[in-house]
Amino acid sequence: MRDEPEERLTIITTHLNADYDAMGSMLAAQKLYPEAQVVFPGSQEKNLRNFFVHSMVYLFNMVNIKEVDFDAVGRLVLVDTKTPSRIGRLSELLDRPDVEVHIYDHHPAQPDDAHGVYEVVELVGATVSIMTQIIRAKEIPISPDEATILCLGIYEDTGSFTFTSTTEKDFTAAGFLVAQGADLRIISNMISREITQEQLEVLNDLFQASARYNIQGVEVTVSSVTSDRYIPDFAYLVHKMMKMEDLNAIFALGRMDNKIYLVARSRTSDVDAGAIARSLGGGGHPYAASASIKERTLAQTEQRLLEVLHATLSSSKRARDLMSAPAISVEPEVSCEEARSLLTKYSVNALLVIEKDAASDRLLGYITRQIIAKALYLKLQSKVRDYMMTEMGAVGPDAEISEIQEKIIENKQRVLPVVDNDRAVGVITRTDLLNALVQQSRSGRTVPDPYKEEINARTRNIRRFMDERMPRSLMAMLVTIGEVGANLGYGVYVVGGFVRDLFLYRPNEDIDIVIEGDGIAFARTYAKMMGARVHSHEKFGTAVVIFSDGFKVDVASARLEHYRFPADLPSVEMSSIKLDLYRRDFTINTLAIQLNPGKFGTLIDFFQAQKDIKEKVIRILHNLSFVEDPTRVYRAIRFEQRFGFTIGKLTARLIKNVVEMDFFRQLSGRRVFTELRLIFEEENPAPAIQRLDDYGLLEILHTDLTPDKKRRDLFHSVKKVLSWHDLLFLEESYLRWAVYFAAMVEGCSRHTTEAICEKLELAPRHRAIFNRDRFEALDALYRIRRDMDMENSDLYRELSPFKTEMILFMMAAAKDEGIKKAIAHYYTQLRFVAPFVTGKDLKNMGLTPGPLYREILDAVLDAKLNGLVKTRDDELNFVRNYVA
Repeated sequence: MRDEPEERLTIITTHLNADYDAMGSMLAAQKLYPEAQVVFPGSQEKNLRNFFVHSMVYLFNMVNIKEVDFDAVGRLVLVDTKTPSRIGRLSELLDRPDVEVHIYDHHPAQPDDAHGVYEVVELVGATVSIMTQIIRAKEIPISPDEATILCLGIYEDTGSFTFTSTTEKDFTAAGFLVAQGADLRIISNMISREITQEQLEVLNDLFQASARYNIQGVEVTVSSVTSDRYIPDFAYLVHKMMKMEDLNAIFALGRMDNKIYLVARSRTSDVDAGAIARSLGGGGHPYAASASIKERTLAQTEQRLLEVLHATLSSSKRARDLMSAPAISVEPEVSCEEARSLLTKYSVNALLVIEKDAASDRLLGYITRQIIAKALYLKLQSKVRDYMMTEMGAVGPDAEISEIQEKIIENKQRVLPVVDNDRAVGVITRTDLLNALVQQSRSGRTVPDPYKEEINARTRNIRRFMDERMPRSLMAMLVTIGEVGANLGYGVYVVGGFVRDLFLYRPNEDIDIVIEGDGIAFARTYAKMMGARVHSHEKFGTAVVIFSDGFKVDVASARLEHYRFPADLPSVEMSSIKLDLYRRDFTINTLAIQLNPGKFGTLIDFFQAQKDIKEKVIRILHNLSFVEDPTRVYRAIRFEQRFGFTIGKLTARLIKNVVEMDFFRQLSGRRVFTELRLIFEEENPAPAIQRLDDYGLLEILHTDLTPDKKRRDLFHSVKKVLSWHDLLFLEESYLRWAVYFAAMVEGCSRHTTEAICEKLELAPRHRAIFNRDRFEALDALYRIRRDMDMENSDLYRELSPFKTEMILFMMAAAKDEGIKKAIAHYYTQLRFVAPFVTGKDLKNMGLTPGPLYREILDAVLDAKLNGLVKTRDDELNFVRNYVA
């Protein structure tokens, strides 16, 4: 370091978007250049500068850039940067031969870097670490306040010593500063301080706008926000989001006033944040960078950012990351006709040919759809062995993309087997390779995969969200489930409605677990550990773990599912979580949360479920979904009405198509009834029933089931009655659906009702409710209406034969409020009335047991119901008078 030029001004500056490392480096430079002036190159450091101005102003010889006499400057000291475009107007000084440039920086060298007569550049975690070494070597004293500010810069730029860019020198420098009195309490408060309400709103906007991209095997998150004014600590908020979501790399764009700011953070060597930022006119090091962009819209900047990411990022994936598993195969002696059925069954274009014996499975080759189609077109009575491709390459699970590319291209293979210990564990298609090498544009579609549909999942960690939304006991259960699965070597996920309702803020403790492995083996292991019971279903690979308190956990093996014909029950085989989710009914039910330790709380979204939940849309996953299982139509309508969603246009059209094609006629009545019952169990099924009619589904059951005004009014009345009943908080169970079902068939004759019950394959006890009890209840209702002044005993005799379902139906069907109140009076009071006197009392009175007992006790009950007797003595006196 040289002496200052006589009577010439020395300026210390740093980069735009100054962070704590930049601020600390300027303070350190001021210790090395005591007469220098500290100048910010821009105005956006408002919040950081306020911190220093208000609490440590005495430490800085700070001036506004507008007050600087550029002609008087003889030395420019750059700290934490050497990129001309990042120091604003002060870059003018770099071109002047009379200005001496000194540089202190920790960023890697770039072609457009400025150069000085004196440079100290080291690849460490923070520039402050470099300058602290110099201060220490020169034995320049520093105060505790100065040590605190310098140490703050090291903590921030090393991520509290967690970034991979952290070096031994950073620890040494921090240790020295602590020895000089650096206050770690202040540093902790600054690094992990509470955020303001305004910053919380910005953070929420970053979360909402975030999108995850899988670019050539590297996952990055891009987000953006817009504000009319400068957002203090934008970089801090981006770093906060990165930690909360456990992201590997994030690029956040903020439009503030008329500028766009980029903050980039990376924790993976696959993403060089500094290189990306430099392409946008900024700079930084591989793990933290920023840029300031002018004269571009936010949309243009985001598009440019994506272009740079696609052009810059390279894949580090291996074969195990690209392969489709399991490897769908065929045995060599299978006929071409059977092989074609397999291709259609699994929607693939190629099959591995594997010869199975007791010792091992031997990979012989592969056969394609084109070969099989030609053989069948030529009417060749041939087997797979006769036409399979035997000259092929294979790779191991750890093969790099270059090896995969070489094998597929040189051998002209449609599929490349991935072999582990002489066993085919998966396949890589040409499209898998293509998608890994050439990332499609954001708005484009990937090429259809001949082996599987290529879908990149959006993932993010939601553990904190789970902690906020779930009871501790349930959270602990999921943690244990993940640990048990990991010990067995299985992937473990909680899926479906539980995850969906988590984001809809609806209570749901129906736990559905999917195991990438043997679900039944997992269930038995977990149940044994928890002292629970297991009920398994070997055919479907499912099990239910039942705890002593009755709580249940459903377990399923991740499975491929195919249908042998429309409306069939599914056939099941083992599969991965992606294929398991693909078999589900609607996109909103395809969310999964991984439970394995290390990845616990990772939300997986292959099918844009979060987007559909946000937009409140019900969509199916593929166009043959309703053909394979028409009962999904009932579920679509049920979910639509329950959540206040709308069935998507394509999904609605496919519903109409499947109704017109008459696939519902092939459904068993029992399956239709199951779906109807679930609809009737909803809080307000009336809108769903109307939607069933809109699609012509009620007419399929019977033409008399049209929900006319009379029936709609009855549904509304049933809803009010059931709400009244549930508010009584009686510890009695009843068939809620049966009350609505009775309302649905109201107005139907006995013959029609019987036909509907027959079609739905109702159990005999349920048929009796609708085809016997309902008509008897209507007769009783008619008698009550005719005699509005009947005594309590008569009301009791009319209503006591009926169960709760029919009592509630009668209340709903009664048009007169007086009758409703009479029935309510019976249900809440009269039905609980019973005499104190028993048969034993009658025997003690010398009466001979027989029919007379029933006659006397009924008379006592009538008297009690009508208020004629109240006490036991009253009842005994009544009996004596009655007998006399």
